[in-house]
Amino acid sequence: MHYDYKDRQRMPLIETPSRIEPCLLDGASPEILDLVAELSRTAAGLGHRLSSRSAENLADLVRVMNCYYSNLIEGHNTTPREIERALGDRFENAEDRRNLQLEARAHIKLQREIDRLYAAGELSDPASIEFIRWLHRSFYEDAPEAMLVIKTDTREIRMRPGIFRETADEDVSVGRHVPPSSDCVAAFMDYFADKYRMDKLGAGSRIIALPAAHHRFNYIHPFADGNGRVSRLMSHAMALKAGIGAHGLWSISRGLARGLESRGDYKRMMDHADMPRQGDLDGRGNLSRRALADFTAWFLKICLDQVAFMGRIFELETLIGRLRLYVERREFRPEALPLLEQVLQRGELPRGDVMRVTGLKERAARDLLAALVTDGILGSETPKGSVSLRFPLHAVEILFPSLFPET
Repeated sequence: MHYDYKDRQRMPLIETPSRIEPCLLDGASPEILDLVAELSRTAAGLGHRLSSRSAENLADLVRVMNCYYSNLIEGHNTTPREIERALGDRFENAEDRRNLQLEARAHIKLQREIDRLYAAGELSDPASIEFIRWLHRSFYEDAPEAMLVIKTDTREIRMRPGIFRETADEDVSVGRHVPPSSDCVAAFMDYFADKYRMDKLGAGSRIIALPAAHHRFNYIHPFADGNGRVSRLMSHAMALKAGIGAHGLWSISRGLARGLESRGDYKRMMDHADMPRQGDLDGRGNLSRRALADFTAWFLKICLDQVAFMGRIFELETLIGRLRLYVERREFRPEALPLLEQVLQRGELPRGDVMRVTGLKERAARDLLAALVTDGILGSETPKGSVSLRFPLHAVEILFPSLFPET
């Protein structure tokens, strides 16, 4: 995302942390409460019929999708194939494409760690200063120097991973929005962390707070660059903490990139939520309560749309039907289908069970299993270990053709 650095002296600023009020929607509308209830119900059902291992491997695929769409929001069109190659440490020769691949790999690695921490019960508060700094620092820890340098028409600054803006050189403008000046960022982020502490919020309030925190974080714009990525990873972690993360089986970035009506929705709604208070009937904060309510409803609809979408494509019968198509298109023998079906439903299958499941004799069963492993649709942690269903990109094109706009 490009940031236009301007002369801030010409722009009046409100430099107290209460500038981001209202932070929470007290007395949410019936529409928002209905969205919260529906989102909670739908997320709870996502992937509930899948085995834990199949769901885990599908979450790996969703991380690639999340990274792809997050890149797209930033104007970085890293193809799914480039991302897949980056995960295998296969990089393009051109420096600009290689840097995008490094960026993508860092995103997926970081989201995987967030998911691991949540599963282990070790995920800290996503709105905390420590967590947010950790996100930014971890994302950029292996970045080449060129990715840390921010160039403008008049100057060049080096971004410091995990460090909030602190000096006048790091003051920024983002489109029409002028974030707090650098010497005030720390105070704003302390205020932000206190307002969005999840242990202070009830179950429904955590979900309602998620869109507000997403916008207010970007409004503060605490880092010199990388705020959009951090906000989306923070929102992913908040969704997990709020109980609607569905173990990583859906992606907020896909929804934000696509919008409800057009791809311009995200930018338009973020800009809308920047609106100052419109008179005495529009809340008591510096910013418009009505605009925050509009943004919250839109954001929750995006979440609900994505959870429902992933629920449809990850539904067990849908997957079995797509596996049948996969066997046909990849020209495997028909006995491959019951084998893939069993692996999907059970999560893992010992290699010794392949003969029983397929009804084939030992040599034919061994050859079929070897062909499926070579294809990549099946894999195992060790050469003789149980096999589980995997989702290489050529399989995604058949099993989940609408996951990416182009693969």
